[in-house]
Amino acid sequence: MSVINAPYEITDVVHHPSRRRSPIAAQIGDRLVRVMLFLSASLSIAITFAIIFVLFRETFRFFGMDGVSVGKFLGSAKWSPLFSGEIGIWPLVAGTMLVTTVAMVVALPLGLVTAIYLSEYAPRKLRAVLKPTLEILAGIPTVVYGYFALTVITPGLKFLHEGFNVFNAFSAGLAVGILCLPTVCSLSEDALHAVPRSLRDGAYGLGGTRFDVATKVVVPAALSGLVSAFLLAIARAIGETMIVALAAGATAQMTADPRNEIQTMTGWMVQMALGDASHEGMEYYSMYAVAAVLFVITFSLTVLGNVVRKRFREAYE
Repeated sequence: MSVINAPYEITDVVHHPSRRRSPIAAQIGDRLVRVMLFLSASLSIAITFAIIFVLFRETFRFFGMDGVSVGKFLGSAKWSPLFSGEIGIWPLVAGTMLVTTVAMVVALPLGLVTAIYLSEYAPRKLRAVLKPTLEILAGIPTVVYGYFALTVITPGLKFLHEGFNVFNAFSAGLAVGILCLPTVCSLSEDALHAVPRSLRDGAYGLGGTRFDVATKVVVPAALSGLVSAFLLAIARAIGETMIVALAAGATAQMTADPRNEIQTMTGWMVQMALGDASHEGMEYYSMYAVAAVLFVITFSLTVLGNVVRKRFREAYE
C-alpha cells in the first residue's frame, strides 16, 4: 500500500511546535525590531539636521566677518576672495549652470531615447544585457571621468576646434553628462516599464503603431517618473565635484561660452578644502556660504520634483 504525502499547509508549518515561540518572546522580539527601526530613522534625521546646522552656522560666521555682507555676496559679479576680496557668487553659479546645461543636453535626450528603446523595442534578452551594462557607467569613480575628460575629451575637442582651452566647461559638461546617463536611462526605463500593459494593448487595438504607442501613450503615462528622473540627474550634475575640479578649471568668470575655463561652486569648495588657504580667513569660510547656496538649489529641485510627481502622478488599477 503506497503512502501519499499530503502537501504541507502553511498553518501547519507556522504553528509547528519547533517554530512556535512563547508570547513573551514574540513581544520582546517585535519591540526590539521596532526600537532598532526607530533608532535607525532617528539617526538618519539627526545626521541630516546636524549637517544643516553646521553648514548654516559657518555660513552665518562668514557673513559676520569684516568686509563681508549679503549685499556683496549676492550683488556682485566678481569672485576672487583669495586676491581682491571680491565675493560675488554669480560667476560660480554661472559656471555651475553652464556645465549642468551641457551635461543635460547630452544626458536627458540620450537617456530618454535609450530608455524608450529598452522598454518598448528591445527583446527581453537584449534588455537584460544592455541595462546592467549601462549601469556600469554609474559605478565608475568620478575622478576617472575627470581624467577621461582631461586626457581624451579635451584633446578631441581641441583637434576639432582650436578655440577650446585646456580647461573648459564643454569637456567637463560632456563627462558629467556621461556620468548622469545611467541615472536618466535606468529610472526612465523603470517608469516606462511600470505603465500597465492594458494601456499598450488598448492603443494597439485602436490601430496605433509601436512608435505611436511609445510616444503618445507610454511616455505621457510615465511623465511623473520621467520628470523625477530628470530632476535627480540635474541635481547630480549640479553637485558633481571631481570632474569639474579636474576638467573645468579654476577661473571664476561670467561667461556663456563653453570653450572657456570656468569654476563651479563645487570646484571652489575643493580648492578651499584642499588648498593652502588659512582656515581662519574669510576665503576659507566662503566655502560654507557657497555650500549653503548649493544646498538651497538642490533642495529646491527636490521639492520641485515632489510637487511635479504629485501633480502628474497617474494611478492605475
